[in-house]
Amino acid sequence: MEVLRGPASMLYGSNAMGGVVNIVTRKMREDGVSTNLHLGYGSYNTLESEITNRVRKGRFSSVVSGSYNRTDGHRPDMDFSQYGGYANWGYDISQSWNVRADVNVIHFDASQPGAVDNPMLDADQRVTRGMTSLAIENDYGVTSGAVSLFFNWGRHWINDGYTANPDDSNNPKAYRFNSRDDMTGVSLYQSARLFKSGRLTVGFDYFRSGGQAWNRYVEGPRDGERSDIADKVAHETAGYIDLRQGVGSWLTVDAGVRLDHHSHIGTEWIPQAGLSFHLPRRLELKLSAAKGFRYPTIREMYMFPPQNPDLKPERMWNYELALSGAALGGRLSWGVNLFYINGENLIVTVPREGTTPLNMNTGRVDNAGVETEILYSISDAWSAEANYSYLHMKYPVIAAPEHKLYAGVSFTKGRLSVSTGVSYVAGLYKSVSPVETEDFVLWNMRGRLRVTKWLDVWARGENLLAQRYEINAGYPMPKATVVAGVDINF
Repeated sequence: MEVLRGPASMLYGSNAMGGVVNIVTRKMREDGVSTNLHLGYGSYNTLESEITNRVRKGRFSSVVSGSYNRTDGHRPDMDFSQYGGYANWGYDISQSWNVRADVNVIHFDASQPGAVDNPMLDADQRVTRGMTSLAIENDYGVTSGAVSLFFNWGRHWINDGYTANPDDSNNPKAYRFNSRDDMTGVSLYQSARLFKSGRLTVGFDYFRSGGQAWNRYVEGPRDGERSDIADKVAHETAGYIDLRQGVGSWLTVDAGVRLDHHSHIGTEWIPQAGLSFHLPRRLELKLSAAKGFRYPTIREMYMFPPQNPDLKPERMWNYELALSGAALGGRLSWGVNLFYINGENLIVTVPREGTTPLNMNTGRVDNAGVETEILYSISDAWSAEANYSYLHMKYPVIAAPEHKLYAGVSFTKGRLSVSTGVSYVAGLYKSVSPVETEDFVLWNMRGRLRVTKWLDVWARGENLLAQRYEINAGYPMPKATVVAGVDINF
């Protein structure tokens, strides 16, 4: 799992404003067949189940899995169930070329109970989403790249529900909201080591997205009738170039720019630049500046209220100064990161007197802060880590804390592994109008024991101190939860 902090829009385009999490599917290194069955059960009638089969034979490899998960939730009318399947196939055409394809389909049913002081009834949703892709990759050492095609789609059935307040005139809706959307795209890139200690990457992206929304009446004089809301298509085309170049043994320069054009909104330039100084005693000093952006979605622009077709892209700039190092033969590592974020045109839903709310570009972000971390390998079995972050917000952001401190230890020896950690969160904004903040302490723990070659027993506990807290006002988080189960390998 690769985590990129800060805007990554230069490479990944819209929606990569806050960072990117890149998940790479685990593959078998040797020929054979393996199957894993994961089962778990715990608090609130929560069930986890997944079966995964992996195959490798010569140049061919595959991963196929299916899962079913459910919970009653920690509040009435908060049940959730989900099932899905995933498959990935790969084939090494030659030493330098390979092809891979995957497909992922998931369906979930969920209920939304509303805020505790204004609960909802019949706020239900059924959602099915799918994804498939095909990619051809090459790697000649000096140059490498890929071309990929993908198709994503979704189907949504939503009952908006109504408030349970007997004094409220909000009655059950006579209709159900329906929508479907899809995105087709192609991405290609090629990188080459044209210079000593340097690499140049050039890429191109094209996306075609579309969506339809309508209400289907289920009772009353219009029973069975369909009322169309939106049917829109948008196109996005982009090209980018990125250069990473070493200067001697003490400096690496990274600079890139992306040109992105949206058929409904216009054109965005997205630059990014950074310097990395490789200092004595295993010290690294990094400076970076990057722009992030997000185009408004078809839903935000054209579908049900509070839609607004005149929305502009969200934009932000992120500046960072980071220092990291290692000591004690690599057993101790640490890092300090200073950052400043300035964003504009964030899309927020603005209430309007006497009419429906409206999506508008009125949100601002003006944040500055520091992040620190330290990791220490005490022995072959014991390790410890701690991190702290401070965030100053000129304009408060919901679910963002001013202070967050974490300390944890882990133990691994033989067949047993155990880890535990405590988080302290202070000044978390659960509401900005009116301003409401939360302070709380969370203690989590997890452990695993390999009983035999084919059987693992595991357990995890979250919020073991049973703290009462909210991340969003009116929506309390669950108290102590415990889930335990087995992994069977055959």
